[in-house]
Amino acid sequence: MLSASDIEQYQRDGYVVARGLFSAEETARYRAHYMALREGQEHPGDFVGVPIQRIVGDSLKTGDHLYDDKPDPLKQYPRMIHMHRWDKTSFDWLIDQRLNQALTALMGKEPYAVQTMLYFKPPGGRGQALHQDQYYLKAQPGTSMAAWMALDDCDEANGCMQVVPGSQNWDILCTIPADTTQSFTDVTVPLPEGEKPLPVIMKAGDVLFFNGQLVHGSFANTSTDRFRRSLIGHYIVAEAQKVAQFYHPALHMDGTPVDLGFSEGGGSCGVWVERDGQPVIEMQGISKAKAEDHE
Repeated sequence: MLSASDIEQYQRDGYVVARGLFSAEETARYRAHYMALREGQEHPGDFVGVPIQRIVGDSLKTGDHLYDDKPDPLKQYPRMIHMHRWDKTSFDWLIDQRLNQALTALMGKEPYAVQTMLYFKPPGGRGQALHQDQYYLKAQPGTSMAAWMALDDCDEANGCMQVVPGSQNWDILCTIPADTTQSFTDVTVPLPEGEKPLPVIMKAGDVLFFNGQLVHGSFANTSTDRFRRSLIGHYIVAEAQKVAQFYHPALHMDGTPVDLGFSEGGGSCGVWVERDGQPVIEMQGISKAKAEDHE
């Protein structure tokens, strides 16, 4: 499980990787399970991403092709969401005691579970532009946390996670348009000069835990023959009294429901401004988010 140095890294950087938390055999079973669920079936909340927009000549072209002869791979492998509401394997994983122990060590108290997601990201699949999960979950008070399990080895070629260390200390940022030739979502958050995301290289069975304020995302899968599948759980702190409606019902880590209130649909968000030669966040906007659009 997590060591004292792991917890120290999480507190400093906003993320930490639990190496080999799930065995190779378990991970292989999860891969097979979700591929079987995906093949030829539709499920509630399936999402292939926003249409691709690119400049052709002097005009903007919108469609489902990355290039004229290459259809969007996400059409065949759309993301699945809230699987724990109808799939026992997903439900059991969401409240797995290994995840619970790690989350409790990092958050100080046992959290509430609110969401599962499965991203397939086949070869050629778009990534997701930089964002903050708390922009969508709106846990109040406090924040959220993700447990992001790699079902495949992840590196920069197949679109591993990218994180901005320390950004968990930032306020919630206002979004700007994203490049939809690279991202299946159409919004992102800007970074100040000098900040850049760092790749998180993982092996199948590793779990990345990260704070809901942390800016993160992923680039496209540029490999020709490798998936980058990931199983994700989202959680909120035990102090939370509200969460966005999309994430109800919240669950205790024994699987029983939690009676929480509903967070408002939008709140303040910040933009980068320069003061005394340094970038700072100034709260001046209103956040409006589609609750399901985050990795």
